[in-house]
Amino acid sequence: MRSKFDEQLALLHKELVTMGALCESAIALSAQALDEGNSDKAVEVFDYAVQIDRKERDIETMCMRLLLQQQPVAKDLRVISSALKMVTDMERIGDNSGDIAEIVTMGHIKAAHDKLHIHDMAQATIKMVTDSIDAFVNNDVALAHAVIEYDDVVDGHFDRIKTALITLLRSHDADGEYALDLLMTAKYLERMGDHAVNIAEWVLFSITGQK
Repeated sequence: MRSKFDEQLALLHKELVTMGALCESAIALSAQALDEGNSDKAVEVFDYAVQIDRKERDIETMCMRLLLQQQPVAKDLRVISSALKMVTDMERIGDNSGDIAEIVTMGHIKAAHDKLHIHDMAQATIKMVTDSIDAFVNNDVALAHAVIEYDDVVDGHFDRIKTALITLLRSHDADGEYALDLLMTAKYLERMGDHAVNIAEWVLFSITGQK
């Protein structure tokens, strides 16, 4: 009985890794589309968002089956409950990637070397998401703590972008649509950083019982 349960837990772990990889691909592609002002690449993000939604439902069903059909001990219960929480944050990362892609398709943000620090913020956010998933895959407590601390870097980028946009809007030749889309993009990236923090905290809970 226990061996069957361990097999199901191993499958749950594999499915979470797969969902994490989809999230990494979605955010990386949305960032690339943003960098290049590439609407075609932005459209590809929507397919990843659909796959992430489907994977969330599959994992939720798997977790509920484990809870109802098995009698998980304390540590197993933490793993399953943490998985249910993590997939919610992963799904929202997919949604936010799609939100950024949608902004790119509007065409107000063109390919340019200077997007008011948005490239640096996107790369920092990708790092947080990737590291939070790696922390889960490797049961890495230190990396999970590092993700939580790194959120200050992403927040710093967001503050700099807001300040730069205020300066831009005060100029006579300001492009209001560009500025608004850039602010929304930065906000979505900031939210993804928050979701990465949540994932890291649930990783800590699944391992240690504390967040």
